[in-house]
Parts: sequence; structure tokens; C-alpha cells
Amino acid sequence: MTEPTALRKISDLLPTLKTKYDLLGQKFEKNFGHRPEFFARAPGRVNLIGEHIDYCGYSVLPMAIEHDIIIAASANSEKNLIITNYEEKYNDYKSKVNQFEINQDKPNWFDYFLSGFKGILEKFNLEHSIGLNVCVWGCVPKSAGLSSSSALVVCSALVTLYANKLELSKSDLAETCAAAERYVGTQGGGMDQAISCLGQAGCAKLIDFNPLRVNNVDLPAGAQFVIANSCVEANKAATNHFNTRVAECRIAAQILAKSQGLDWRKIKKPFDFQKASNSSFKELIEITQSVLHEQPYSIEEVCRILETTQQELILNSLNQNTANLKEFQLYKRVMHVFCEAQRVYDFRDACKLESCTAFEVMGKLMNQSHESCKDLYDCSCPELDELTKICRESGAYGSRLTGAGWGGCTVSLIPNDKLESFLDSIKERYYEKNDRLKNLFIESAFPTKPSDGISIVLS
Repeated sequence: MTEPTALRKISDLLPTLKTKYDLLGQKFEKNFGHRPEFFARAPGRVNLIGEHIDYCGYSVLPMAIEHDIIIAASANSEKNLIITNYEEKYNDYKSKVNQFEINQDKPNWFDYFLSGFKGILEKFNLEHSIGLNVCVWGCVPKSAGLSSSSALVVCSALVTLYANKLELSKSDLAETCAAAERYVGTQGGGMDQAISCLGQAGCAKLIDFNPLRVNNVDLPAGAQFVIANSCVEANKAATNHFNTRVAECRIAAQILAKSQGLDWRKIKKPFDFQKASNSSFKELIEITQSVLHEQPYSIEEVCRILETTQQELILNSLNQNTANLKEFQLYKRVMHVFCEAQRVYDFRDACKLESCTAFEVMGKLMNQSHESCKDLYDCSCPELDELTKICRESGAYGSRLTGAGWGGCTVSLIPNDKLESFLDSIKERYYEKNDRLKNLFIESAFPTKPSDGISIVLS
């Protein structure tokens, strides 16, 4: 592949990683009667700042993490697609490679594999793939805002590419997977797939879109990020909250465009409006404050402002997941987007400062981001608000929800020398509240560092 995907051998891996691949290989052999031909790996991610703005066209600043999805795979001659999981609690899936269906309404775990698989077939206009036997193992916490679903889509696509001897750059693979995840009903923007493909050990990434561009962001010396899971599951494909926000941001941008004499039908996201109006973030905020009111808009009011019909609005601004919406919160949503987009660049610039100053500025921006997600985007929850507050009071410079929200994880920036006391404090104050949380602490709160992106490991 161009921008070559890393090729490794199991024998070259660190002992702890080798053990993991060996265990997955043994499970694969138990399922299929032979060893896998290769493994594919795709990491999860933590978004340091820039929440819910990738699908609005704006830059984000995530890093890949060490938690990942690994798939053991081999070809079969029967044109079967057989998807199994290392964990017995997950159902197997079997079909012919040209006779599969994806459940968009209530996706099962294997539908995310099928999405990546289908994405590659459509990218290369293939009628079908070769037959595949696969066994999936993931250690990215499920429904936690760390992109387990996107990592599975990316890993599936990588398996399909490699097994069929196809080539695709990492950037093209990321864009293909971002489009493919819409098969399970998620209207994301591409951040998760981009960082999973293009992540790099030792640095975070500033990711721009349209076209996809990725630049290294070196974190200040001594920066330590800790992920803490609220243990409230947030499955963005199983709720319409996520897709509703996409629609609200689009409609807000279209109304703003019309107010400035622009063709609103050509505007699909807030970035389109900024580009068409040639406005700075400061000017965008001023326009928003003068044009939009803070109360929700009815669909009738939106149609009246845009001088359109409900049928045309559904065609231009909504989709099958949001066509039944009758009310839209526009002012708060787009205010979050414009302010958060500016915070991403401020965060990047803060990373260049002396460490002590950098941490103060970065932490302040992270706190502002969380408050905006809570008050303007309404994507937090009481448990996330409580946990971020505890994290700050336990020594974090800043703490915010990460991922789509409505549950899932927080990410906190803490001093290196405070890691042990920080973990002790959040354990006592949040995780020891009840037996369920107490039992989840070890897997729910952990330091993390930037990881490499996708790779193929040869068996």
C-alpha cells in the first residue's frame, strides 16, 4: 500500500503483545481448525479537544491510544464470510461474501465489520471479496467514547484490503471507512477513522478535512493524559442524539447563509458557511448572535425562514434518521461549534509554550470545552459532570468528556508526578461509590500516550 501500512512479525513484538496475538491465534485455530494467515490492528483514540466539530468541517486534535481492535484472518475457498469473536458472549456471523445485509436500525457488533468490508468492495467496484474467516478481539472499552466501533470498521477494511491484495493509501482508507460507517447509521465526520489509520507514537495529530490533512502536534514535555470511564454506556449508533446534532448544525449554517444573501442549498455544514462568507470565528459568533434566537425552532419556522417546504427541507437538510424531527436547537449548537473550532487552534498553539504555562492554558481550554459540551451541545450527563469535577479537584489542569458524550469517558491533563495520587483520589471519590463501579475501576481509569496507527502483523 502507498503510505505503507506497517508490516510486523509476531516474533518481533514485545512479550506482552506477543502473548495477546498468540491467544487470538489459538482462538482462531479453535474456531477454524488452522492458524490465521495474518492479523490486522486498528487503535482506538482519545480526542483531546474538538468535540462534535469534525462533521461540521472543522479541525480536531486527537491521538491514537494503545487500546485496539485486532483481527486474525485467513482466506477460505468457499466464498464464505465467517465472523467470530474472541469473547464467547458475542454471536458469530456467517454469509456468502456477496449475500450479506447490514442492520442499520439496530446494528449488531458484526455489522461494523460488514460496514468496513462493504466499504472496500464499493471503493474498488468489486462484486465480492475472496472468502474470509476472521476472529475479532478488542480491548477498546465499548460505548465509552474511545471509538471502538470506528476501530472495528477500519480494522475490517484493512483485513479486506490485505486479503484481496488491494492497495490504498492510509488517507484514502480513512476516508473510505468514514463513508462506510454510515452503513450502520452514524453520520460522523472522519476524525475517528483518520487517527486510527494515521496515528503516530509520540505525538497527537491536528486533523483537517476536505481534503484530509494530518499534522503532528508535539505535546509539551511531562504532559500526562488520563482516561477515566464514567461507566455510562453511550452507543451513538443506537440513539438519534448524534444524528440530530448533525442536522441541527446543518440547518443553523443554512439559516446563517441565507441571512447573508448566500445560496443556503449549497451549504451542508458550518465550515461551508464560514468559507462562503469569508468570516473569522469572531465574525461568525457575532453573526450567530444577531441572526439566531436561543429558543428552539419549529420545523414550520425553519421552512418559513428558508422559504422552502418541509419536503424540500427533508431532501436538503435531513436524512432517513432525522426526517421525523419537528424541533431544532440551532443557536446553542452552532455557537458550540464555532467556539470549539477556535479552541482547537488555541490548544495547538498552547502546546508550543513552556510546559508549566502550556499546561495551564491547555487545561483551561479543556474545561471550557466540557462546559460548552454540557451547556450548549447538551451531550454530557450527570456522571460525566461529576467525574470531570472530581478530576479537577484531584489535581488535573483540565478535564473534559471525550467522544460523542451522553456517557463514556473523560480525558484529563495532569502533572506527571501526580499520577498515583490522582488515580487514588478518583478511585475513592467516584469508583468506590458502589460495588459495580468498584469492580470496573482497573479497566476504567488509566494513563495513556500517543500510539501508532494501523498495522498488519504476519503470522
